[in-house]
Amino acid sequence: MVSPSSPQPASAERRLRDLGIVLPKAPHPLGAYVEAVQSGNLLFLSGMLPVKDGKLQFVGRLGKELDESAGQEALRTATLNVLSAAKAHVGSLDRVTRVVSVKVYMATEGDFYNQPIVADAASEILRDVFGEDKMSVRSVLGVAALPLGTPVMLEVMFEVES
Repeated sequence: MVSPSSPQPASAERRLRDLGIVLPKAPHPLGAYVEAVQSGNLLFLSGMLPVKDGKLQFVGRLGKELDESAGQEALRTATLNVLSAAKAHVGSLDRVTRVVSVKVYMATEGDFYNQPIVADAASEILRDVFGEDKMSVRSVLGVAALPLGTPVMLEVMFEVES
């Protein structure tokens, strides 16, 4: 197992294997949009949901129907979808030179304030796969509702090799 404090293998693809992470099939859009757009060296990923095999894995709001732990698991699923979509677009995660930006949206009940703790589930996977030196800026937002009743949605921007 790779830890943030241990020496990191050289490549993201190798880190995935060392972490025992098997990426799911790349997600398909649930509407009239595409999952990834590259402009120059920037790869923009659309809002990823915790979907597996075309089915939403979590429904509800954090602090009401779902707890912090379920939110973290939902974000882990969404993060694997981000990695899968990026790999499908650029061919190999080794082409990612930096995680530029992460935006985490969470549907929450009024007095749920642990959004940053839940968001760490996504940030930690990205850190473990790409390395501490490629960590991104991050925004975390609690909202009243998200598409299809999902508790989380994740947007990521990567810098990739030309």
